[in-house]
Amino acid sequence: MARKKRLGLSSPGGQSGWLLTLGVLSLLAMGTGGLFGLHMVSTVEKAVDDKNKIAEGKKTPALIYTGDLALRNIAPVVTNLANGDDVWIRLESSIVFTNGALENPDIVVAEIRQDILAYLRTLSITQVQGASGLQHLREDLNERVVLRSKGLVRELVVETLVIQ
Repeated sequence: MARKKRLGLSSPGGQSGWLLTLGVLSLLAMGTGGLFGLHMVSTVEKAVDDKNKIAEGKKTPALIYTGDLALRNIAPVVTNLANGDDVWIRLESSIVFTNGALENPDIVVAEIRQDILAYLRTLSITQVQGASGLQHLREDLNERVVLRSKGLVRELVVETLVIQ
């Protein structure tokens, strides 16, 4: 009996206090959930409206590539990775540049291919695993291409990448 009194369960005021607390917390939870739901509905409606505007042609997305551009394929690069003779990588890619910017594109493509081969031989399998590994590989290769072409090549596009 003494324990019930300590916990406030034997008196009628103790039970009503618990019920009042439970009711306040329930109302607070319902209000928070309702506000969150309204926010989500308005966000979804805005996204749908934006998509419809684009589809209607009122708002056109910005193009990444504009102007007189050329695309040149680089021969596939096949080599083993640094961490073993049994792990191979094959990379097929292309370069994007302004038409006429490169005096002799075939020579630049051959030099870029040579740089890619040298770089891939320094990589380990863990460096190219996952989405972040692929993103880092693309960034590193793009830096090398820009340096090799003295800024005349806009981007290296990775078309296929196979690791076996």
